[in-house]
Amino acid sequence: MTLKITVLISGSGTNLQALIDANLYNAEITRVISSSSTAYGLTRAEKAGIATKIHALKNYYQGIPKEEVEQRNLKREQFNIDLANLLINENKPDLIVCAGWMLILSPSVLKPLEDAGITIINLHPALPGQFDGTHAIDRCWKEGQEGKITKGGVMIHKVITEVDRGEPILVKELDLIKGETLQDYEERVHKIEHIAIVEGTNKILKELSI
Repeated sequence: MTLKITVLISGSGTNLQALIDANLYNAEITRVISSSSTAYGLTRAEKAGIATKIHALKNYYQGIPKEEVEQRNLKREQFNIDLANLLINENKPDLIVCAGWMLILSPSVLKPLEDAGITIINLHPALPGQFDGTHAIDRCWKEGQEGKITKGGVMIHKVITEVDRGEPILVKELDLIKGETLQDYEERVHKIEHIAIVEGTNKILKELSI
């Protein structure tokens, strides 16, 4: 039986493209869900004949000012519940891959996925325990230039409630080069991301196929 993968994206979808182009182990990408209607990753998916869906938080916040914190929190929770339902009840996957998904997945998404027996993994552009959350590449590069650390890298990890703290599946290190521009470091990170996301996904697919 061929395993089904749903990929979550928010932007240009270069990591999604790496998965589309890869020889995935006993699996196919059956759906791409984007948190942004303008994400170029949607175009990549459509070109590859993969079904797409937009699940945008801004639609839930429409007409609610930022000052209305309680109301926005309620809408965010509804967004989470709807995302869990979308993932589980429509074309249920065996594996979910977060490939540049820029929103935190709350317990109200993760618990139903766990109960449904769906594995979820994420690509994060830093080493385990370093630079959790956003702007990881910039923060890593800065500390490298300041001589505080000598290694950066990327990891594929299981998704848990604590952001970027799930069990690492695959880790790839990069040397930090003194005097290197942020742009050059970023390019090196993205190149290794495209390799890591395929290798990490295949590693999990092999486990799921046993």
